[in-house]
Amino acid sequence: MASASGSSVRVRFCPSPTGNPHVGLVRTALFNWAFAKHHGGTLVFRIEDTDAARDSEESYGQLLDSMRWLGFDWDEGPEVGGPHAPYRQSQRMDIYRDVARKLLDAGHAYHCYCSQEELDTRREAARAAGKPSGYDGHCRELTPAQVEEYQAQGREPIVRFRMPDEPVTFTDLVRGEITYLPENVPDYGIVRANGAPLYTLVNPVDDALMEITHVLRGEDLLSSTPRQIALYKALIELGVAKEIPAFGHLPYVMGEGNKKLSKRDPQSSLNLYRERGFLPEGLLNYLSLLGWSLSADQDVFSVDEMVAAFDVADVNPNPARFDLKKCEAINADHIRMLDVKEFAERCRPWLQAPHAPWAPEAFDETKWQAVAPHAQTRLKVLSEITDNVDFLFLPEPVFDEASWNKAMKEGSDALLRTARENLEAADWTSAESLKEAVLAAGEAHGLKLGKAQAPVRVAVTGRTVGLPLFESLEVLGKEKTLARVDAALAKLAG
Repeated sequence: MASASGSSVRVRFCPSPTGNPHVGLVRTALFNWAFAKHHGGTLVFRIEDTDAARDSEESYGQLLDSMRWLGFDWDEGPEVGGPHAPYRQSQRMDIYRDVARKLLDAGHAYHCYCSQEELDTRREAARAAGKPSGYDGHCRELTPAQVEEYQAQGREPIVRFRMPDEPVTFTDLVRGEITYLPENVPDYGIVRANGAPLYTLVNPVDDALMEITHVLRGEDLLSSTPRQIALYKALIELGVAKEIPAFGHLPYVMGEGNKKLSKRDPQSSLNLYRERGFLPEGLLNYLSLLGWSLSADQDVFSVDEMVAAFDVADVNPNPARFDLKKCEAINADHIRMLDVKEFAERCRPWLQAPHAPWAPEAFDETKWQAVAPHAQTRLKVLSEITDNVDFLFLPEPVFDEASWNKAMKEGSDALLRTARENLEAADWTSAESLKEAVLAAGEAHGLKLGKAQAPVRVAVTGRTVGLPLFESLEVLGKEKTLARVDAALAKLAG
């Protein structure tokens, strides 16, 4: 099998364009991309779109857009081209038909005329007898007369690959040496009765023709590996393949309740993370930890640091649990790592329609630039910026009633009146002066700063938590701040 040696490394990422991209799929793409980059090799991006009932052009477009957003560049594939084009399986059907014919002619495959009902009956009988319930080889050695009889009945055969009657052993890059006994790997279908090639044929054939050296893929495909290795040996004999690639099977990504994270789980959709404002670098950092680590004491690192250190041999074969809170925490760290100007620009989509609740003309660039450094230290995801700064651009704050009830205790009106007097007399070019004004108001009413500033914050911003209060008041300005305190006093009186 292939070994990782410099630029000879060729890996592939080959998703099907069905629905929104899944974070498990992204983790697979990341490990392949990092492996190729680490070894100075080639990443082939291939689209497995032979399932016309499920594949769609919309999903195909989403895949390409997602790869670009994540920062993955590929050396061969859609929009890039390459020596093994086309890179969409739906455009390679003649290739698969030709290989299937060669396999039949060489005796590596045969026509199987068994109906589904016959297969089910024999499988149930095998189970009842305590035997393996895979295909029993019924059509392996049909006589010409038997074939003629099946054809006279109008049966349309599938094509099955003839598995060798010997164990298949290979060394998995993640799991070590694995052996499959022949009774557990029966002959399998490679072409449907209607002539359409199956994944079991097209995937290895494309890997062979595209000279893929390493197949890094999900653990759910591990059981298909002995079949593919046997097929590879046949393809090498036929001159279609040069070598058998090395296989590495990545651990499951688990969701709630120790179940594999599926496309139906809300937290599995890549689009969800884009919409919430995760940074690509933050999301990739977290996904890399699902089965791999840079070091025992470092969870936060750049994509470049990952590429420099990545070795598939270091991938842990045990299932990895997806922890949304940890994912958010790592994303928050990456937000802090941005240059403040870059942070301000990354927030831009959430400061504009349709995300922003204020009129476009109400947005003030100067105010935004003034609060951006303070906002950067508080966000877990970029979409949180809208609620953090809306008080600056809306004509009046949006009161969260729970926050109002929590902050406006008995005596809050008296505190607010004192705070207003102090703020009116304060120096509005200094956040520290505004802090002293509220601190003095609190002391006058026997309250520490934390208790004293809560009613002021809710009166001005509508919420109990948010950006640093006194820097926010300075940016909002004296006139608007005092007007909002007055409005809060009127609300309390009413």
